[in-house]
Amino acid sequence: MTLAMLGEAWRAMGANKMRTILTMLGMVIGVGAVVLMMAIGQGAQYAIGQTISAMGSNLFVLLSGSSQTGGVRTGSGSALTLTVADADAIAELPGVQASAPIHPGSAQVVYGPNNWNTAIIGSTPAYLDARAWPVVSGAAFTASDVRSATRVALIGQTTAQNLFGDEDPVGRTLRIRQSPFTVLGVLGSKGQGMDGRDQDDSLIIPLTTAQRNVFGTQFPGTVRMVMVQAASQEIMPQVEKSMTELLRQRHRLREGQEADFYLRNLTAVADSAAESTRVMSMLLGAIASVSLLVGGIGIMNIMLVSVTERTREIGIRMAIGARERDILLQFLLEAVIISVVGCFIGLLLGIGGAWLTQLLTDTMVIISGSSVLVAFGVAATVGIFFGYYPAQKAARLNPIEALRYP
Repeated sequence: MTLAMLGEAWRAMGANKMRTILTMLGMVIGVGAVVLMMAIGQGAQYAIGQTISAMGSNLFVLLSGSSQTGGVRTGSGSALTLTVADADAIAELPGVQASAPIHPGSAQVVYGPNNWNTAIIGSTPAYLDARAWPVVSGAAFTASDVRSATRVALIGQTTAQNLFGDEDPVGRTLRIRQSPFTVLGVLGSKGQGMDGRDQDDSLIIPLTTAQRNVFGTQFPGTVRMVMVQAASQEIMPQVEKSMTELLRQRHRLREGQEADFYLRNLTAVADSAAESTRVMSMLLGAIASVSLLVGGIGIMNIMLVSVTERTREIGIRMAIGARERDILLQFLLEAVIISVVGCFIGLLLGIGGAWLTQLLTDTMVIISGSSVLVAFGVAATVGIFFGYYPAQKAARLNPIEALRYP
């Protein structure tokens, strides 16, 4: 019975192909827009997630304070108020996984005929732990290298490519400001950071080497920043409070006195960026869903016109024994067929549009099974919802009045 009704519904739609195609067009555009927007939104979420994961997890950054001269206040890091001893004390706090003092800068690095200006990070082995930054070739430097101010380096992928090309950097000697450094290892790829900087365009050396041989320091033992990793995200608020209290105590700051350091929660910044991306993804999907609503209204309008045109046909069917539910099911099937076929075509257009967007703009897009299921589910729901009223109107026609319809 249902198969017969499906065949009848298909023939009824085929009798007026142009009207059926125009009715379906709204659903095609709506589904295509939803799939494309969800693919772009999920791609953006994935890219943000990769950036966050490359940055490291549960991270804080402590920055030195600012200085004031003649009423002019400089920015954070201008006054070297943090020390290696501060970093060591923080490492002893409950809930702290790693604490790495950092003395950063940039310099021209030379290898043979090649040279490259890169970011140089002076730190300790704890820095690699905090950043979850693996050494993919060679080995990392040790605490002994830090104590001895050994001239060794770990090199990022971008810096390695620009200095060494296809040559293996491990064991080679490069020069930083005329000082020779032996490359101990090559770091794994991190990609772009939250600030847009290429994290692989960097070179890591022991903290003491950076302070004594490369950048120098005005006051021995001071550093510009400290990176701290908490053991878990849940205890980050407690770790933040403990660090603040410890540093105020160590720096002999009275109650109410302005802190001479700045504490930044990188995970909070990353979570905020991820949440913004999720909201954007939902917003894109909601905007595209309006097209589905418009397509559903179009289906209802055309179905109402169809009921009016086929009133006499409905009267004849009822006169020869068709029940109300048979008429209801037939018109409802026509609406669902239009929705599902339009959804299928829209899916093809949406997927093709997503791939084309990625090809032309190099934008990350992800077409997930959930977005396809959502599109099909919404299309079927729209067909049933907007097709039910015309179908019910057709089913409730008075057979005698319907037969009299010209």
